[in-house]
Amino acid sequence: MKTIKPLRENKNTAILLIHCPDKQGILATVTEFLNKNHGNIIYLDQHVDHQERIFYMRVEWELNGFAIPCEKIGEYFDTLIARSLEMNWKLYFTDDIPLMALFVSKMPHCLFDILARYTAGEWDVEIPLIISNHLDLKPVADRFGIDFYHFPINAANKDNQEKMEIELLKEKKINFVVLARYMQILSANFIQHFPQKVINIHHSFLPAFAGAKPYHAAHERGVKIIGATSHYVTTDLDAGPIIEQDVTRCSHIDTVEKLIRKGRDLEKIVLSQAVYKHLQRKILVYKNRTVVFN
Repeated sequence: MKTIKPLRENKNTAILLIHCPDKQGILATVTEFLNKNHGNIIYLDQHVDHQERIFYMRVEWELNGFAIPCEKIGEYFDTLIARSLEMNWKLYFTDDIPLMALFVSKMPHCLFDILARYTAGEWDVEIPLIISNHLDLKPVADRFGIDFYHFPINAANKDNQEKMEIELLKEKKINFVVLARYMQILSANFIQHFPQKVINIHHSFLPAFAGAKPYHAAHERGVKIIGATSHYVTTDLDAGPIIEQDVTRCSHIDTVEKLIRKGRDLEKIVLSQAVYKHLQRKILVYKNRTVVFN
């Protein structure tokens, strides 16, 4: 299946994500740096956490006519501004298309949703490969023309299999990983290779209805709201910084099957929203929380 050309905005822009101790004049200092170098700002959003006294900012500007060459922007910004203000910062360019790997097991709903958006050209991203611990979804990868890699995992081979997965991801220059209902717990070693670069999805019953059949347990309790949560993966299981969440109402007339259908609809939408925001460079992580810019 041929991928449709992405619906790109043809932007030639740079994006800075910043957080640092809050003090007077940060916003003016950054914008003055861009204006003096003929950078036309097309997006700016900032937030101050008064409890932590941390300043957060996302700024995007056009590179056409910008006085500093792309390869020197980070160096200039760090020397002239970031060091003195104790800034943590990341610089991105919109013409640098990320490479995303998908990890799956047997459930196809999130995978199909992502691949539909990908082939429709909704996202500026490439998907070089899909990795799975089962063979069930290989026909889906084949249908979309994406390389499929099978790494069966058990307690005895997990370390070695993950090592080979990491090597493959490094070889393919993968920028981030999406767990599209991948039913394996990643080791701390794996996660440390991709900090804030692994996105997961799960139903929002956790931890109240953990286990193999959360919807059955929720049905027995007569829940009135079900939901889904997407987050970055950390070594604390299902406790990483939250990117996106949503809920839908349910009632006594909903069977377990209806709850599962509603839950899976939420999962694929919430996961895709999280991936899109990651691609837009609109997420900034501080400690175990996210600032998600509009």
